[in-house]
Amino acid sequence: MINRFLFRRIDNSALVVFRIIFGFLIAAEGFGAILTGWVRITFVEPQFTFTFIGFDWLQPLVGEYMYVHYFLLGILGIFVMLGYKYRFSIMAYGVLWTITYFMQKSSYNNHYYLLILLCGMMALLPANKYFSIDAKQKQSIVSHSMPNWCQWILIFQMWIVYTYGSIAKMYPDWLDASVIKIFMQAKQHYFLIGEFLQNSFLHYFVAYGGILFDGLIIPLLLYKPTRKWAFIASIFFHLFNSVVFQVGIFPFMSLGLCVFFFEPKTIRNIFFKSKPFYKESEVIIPNYKKPLLIAMAIYFVIQIALPLRHHFFKDDVLWTEEGHRLSWRMMLRSKSGTCAFRVVDKETGVNSNVNLNDHLTLKQQRLLKTHPDAMWQFAQYLKTKYQKENKNIEVFVRSSIKVNNRSFKEYINPNVDLAGIKWNAFKHSEWILPAHLD
Repeated sequence: MINRFLFRRIDNSALVVFRIIFGFLIAAEGFGAILTGWVRITFVEPQFTFTFIGFDWLQPLVGEYMYVHYFLLGILGIFVMLGYKYRFSIMAYGVLWTITYFMQKSSYNNHYYLLILLCGMMALLPANKYFSIDAKQKQSIVSHSMPNWCQWILIFQMWIVYTYGSIAKMYPDWLDASVIKIFMQAKQHYFLIGEFLQNSFLHYFVAYGGILFDGLIIPLLLYKPTRKWAFIASIFFHLFNSVVFQVGIFPFMSLGLCVFFFEPKTIRNIFFKSKPFYKESEVIIPNYKKPLLIAMAIYFVIQIALPLRHHFFKDDVLWTEEGHRLSWRMMLRSKSGTCAFRVVDKETGVNSNVNLNDHLTLKQQRLLKTHPDAMWQFAQYLKTKYQKENKNIEVFVRSSIKVNNRSFKEYINPNVDLAGIKWNAFKHSEWILPAHLD
């Protein structure tokens, strides 16, 4: 049963189509980051970047070099789209993208993380066996089929993404649509649709429609009688998100993945009418069956477990941010905050306030004011900076934050020296004051 499900050969038209779509989108991600000024704002202008903790060694890469880095991403994306030196191109893109992901967190989007996972998966798949430069240059690799598992690992990955996205929305501020109202108030200036986005009915429709869509879209796409309508709903949902929330390539990547839900012959007939259709459905058990099954089991156990880790931290993840990343907690809350850093010279006892504008861009300051890990990192940055001047300091912060439509509450213990404590990624930081989200 398992052998037939995973190793039955099916037509590979969907995988080839997705390779082309995926390659185009990741190329657009690379070139677009340069053209829109995102690289300049995120990597060139800052004096340092807020890396993922433990990746501080990536700091030397920051600067003008990042234009070259992202230009290479764009070129590699085109190579993937064309199927040119495919395996090398997708692996190189994955490595370079992973570097940029861990290098900064001032801009955080779930599709940045998803891209790492999809690049890893696509590197394993025979996506260049047809309609590619590789296949044209080397006829021996041409194939019109692939094992069934090739599409199911992508489907199951997206099922995890959507399911956790739906579950995360089931909290009071989402269910009463108040958080959607906050999001839409920031869109009042939008041409033509700004006023429409303020409609309370729309807020509830988006809130409950988001929960239902994320929770049901994969099963509805898998079920043939509802597939067409689910796809139409997907187009509406993702285009709405793209226009209103401007979430990058994720909506289009999600739509591209829909090719795996339709009958292979349908995809062949739409995109490759001259391509021979593979219909033998033979089951070929490869030599790598056991390691493949073990690797898939480990990978998906991790993917299912990671989004649950915030339950093992003390307090609410909406408040502490502990366990928020890598958990498909997409566009769930609005946070704003204030913080003031104070440096104390241990030898002289002299106090001095830190002017954030002297060290951070406005974008970095927005992250700093609502994320404890960024506050700790900034304290370490100040400590290192003063040590170069042969000064031994303590760093204290007064901070208040507002979650959604609640009032501002004190956030960080002002009596804790953030420069003098260690970060523990697996333990709650007690210097974060208790949540006030009731």
